[in-house]
Amino acid sequence: MAVGRVLMRLVDLLPNPSLRVQRLVAALVILTQGGIAVTGAIVRVTASGLGCPTWPQCFPGSFVPVAHAEVPRIHQAVEFGNRMITFAVVVAAALAVLAVTRARRRSEVLLYAWLMPVSTVVQAVIGGITVRTGLLWWTVAIHLLTSMTMVWLSVLLYVKVGEPDDGVVHQRVARPLRALTALSAVNLAVLLVTGTLVTAAGPHAGDRSPSRTVPRLKVEITTLVHMHSSLLVAYLALLVGLGFGLLAVGAARPVLLRLGVLLALVCAQAAVGTVQYFTGVPAALVAVHVAGAAACTAATAALWASMRERTEPEPLAG
Repeated sequence: MAVGRVLMRLVDLLPNPSLRVQRLVAALVILTQGGIAVTGAIVRVTASGLGCPTWPQCFPGSFVPVAHAEVPRIHQAVEFGNRMITFAVVVAAALAVLAVTRARRRSEVLLYAWLMPVSTVVQAVIGGITVRTGLLWWTVAIHLLTSMTMVWLSVLLYVKVGEPDDGVVHQRVARPLRALTALSAVNLAVLLVTGTLVTAAGPHAGDRSPSRTVPRLKVEITTLVHMHSSLLVAYLALLVGLGFGLLAVGAARPVLLRLGVLLALVCAQAAVGTVQYFTGVPAALVAVHVAGAAACTAATAALWASMRERTEPEPLAG
């Protein structure tokens, strides 16, 4: 409640932001939400997950790293740096709320804007649980999946910010093709879940300290990789089928363009995953793969959003 009152007071002090400013802020939200997922992956592959072994403090009695015999400085710096990037997420989320509130946007836009700071609080709690449980694999998975969800929602915020508040909604694509797009999004969600399972059973536990054992998923990783890759093939097949359907009905150019971008990203992501599998999952490629997952999530959300448009109502005749 106190944060809300502070934001509302700031709203009264700010000038009325232009549409361009609102969209720039919304784009910043997308970048920070995706960026925090990538830096989280860097924390994991550098075994820095417990570089700050407590939360919200880094060490008992200190919010910043301190010299410690069992925690190398580099791990402290990586984990603490990731925590600091949270401030960029918070600033972007707050700016989004301030911008659309000051501009007196419609309630739908306000709802998506307020989801951003709310998600930051949720992520902070999940991050605290992850640290306090010693990087328990399913808490790490939830942490990443929440980030992917927020990437999706931030893309929708960006799209809705650009629409007129008094507009009329029109569907650009027939219902069966929208249903196929929704099915592909569900496939993507399951694909992301299985991806976290592969990581949970893989070589990057997030910490290598000899005095701690990070709980791992006790499932044969080859089985999980096959499940994950099969879902990727299914996802790609759905998108190709969707493409043929959109071409057959002469879909609008923005829809086809977004599908083309998504197909390119999915193919690139498949290539990265294949190289990972045959090269022993090198650390750098894990971060690239997470970045690709965020990009595919954003592109799928953009494709879904492009299937409807909100336009200014036509003036009455006479």
